[in-house]
Amino acid sequence: MFNGLHAQQSIAVKTSKALKDSIEKKYVKNGAEHYSYFSHQWQIYLDSAIAITPDNASLWELKSMPYDKSRKYEVGEKYLNKAVELDPYEYLGLRAFQKCIFYKRYKEALIDYEGAVKLRGNFTMMEHPYSFYQGICYLGLNEFDSALNYFNKTIAIEEQTGGGLFIHFMDWFYKGIVLMEKENYAEALLNFDKTLLRYKNFSDAQYYKSICLRKTGQPGAADSLLEEAKANFKKGYSFTEDNTVYEKYPYQLSEYIVKYHGKFM
Repeated sequence: MFNGLHAQQSIAVKTSKALKDSIEKKYVKNGAEHYSYFSHQWQIYLDSAIAITPDNASLWELKSMPYDKSRKYEVGEKYLNKAVELDPYEYLGLRAFQKCIFYKRYKEALIDYEGAVKLRGNFTMMEHPYSFYQGICYLGLNEFDSALNYFNKTIAIEEQTGGGLFIHFMDWFYKGIVLMEKENYAEALLNFDKTLLRYKNFSDAQYYKSICLRKTGQPGAADSLLEEAKANFKKGYSFTEDNTVYEKYPYQLSEYIVKYHGKFM
C-alpha cells in the first residue's frame, strides 16, 4: 500500500486546504477515530484518505503512530519520514522525539533536533523543550558533559520564563542522573532532593538518591530510602510522562532493577 501511495504522491498536484479538511473530517474524525488506532479499520481509513490527498502530512503521521506505539518501529518510521518530507516544520521535531524516546537512536535524534531548532527554536513538545531531549540523547550516548549542559540550559530557560515553579521536576531528575554518572554524588543528591520536593513519592528519584547516599557513606539512610522506593514503585509512583505506557525512558526503573540492584550500585 505504501509504495502505491508513494507513487501517487509523485504525480499529485498540491491539494487545497479545504479538500484536506474535508477528507480529514470524512476519513479521520468520522471514520478512523471511531476505532482503536491499533485496529485494521484505523489503517484502512487512513489509506483511503491518503489515496485522495497524498500530500497531507498529518495523515502520514497518523498512519505511523500506531506502529510506533506497537513497537513496530521500522514500519512506523517510513510513514513518519513521509510526514517529515512533506512538512518538516511540523514533524521534524516529532521524529526527533521518536528517535530519542522510542527508537533509542540518539545520534540520529540529535541531527533531527538540530534541524528542528533551526526551524522552530527551542520549541516545547510533550511538556519539555527540545533542549531537554537533547540532554537525554547525550546522556544515552554517555556524553555526560554535553548532557549536563543541555539540562542546565533547560532549567535556565524555564526559570527565566516562569520562575522556579516553572522548572519541571524531570529536569532536576535527569540532571541528578548525569551528576551521579559523573560521580558527583553530593550535587546529584541536591538535584534529587529538588525533584522529590515536587514529587515526594517518585520511586525512581528515591532509588537513585539511595545510590548516592550509599556512595557518600550513608548506608543506613540508603537502605531506608531504597525500601521506600520499592514500596512506592509497587504503588505506581514512577515516571509521569505520557508515553511511558508505550516505551520506557532512559533510567526509568523496572521491577527487576528495583528488586535486585539497589544495594549493589
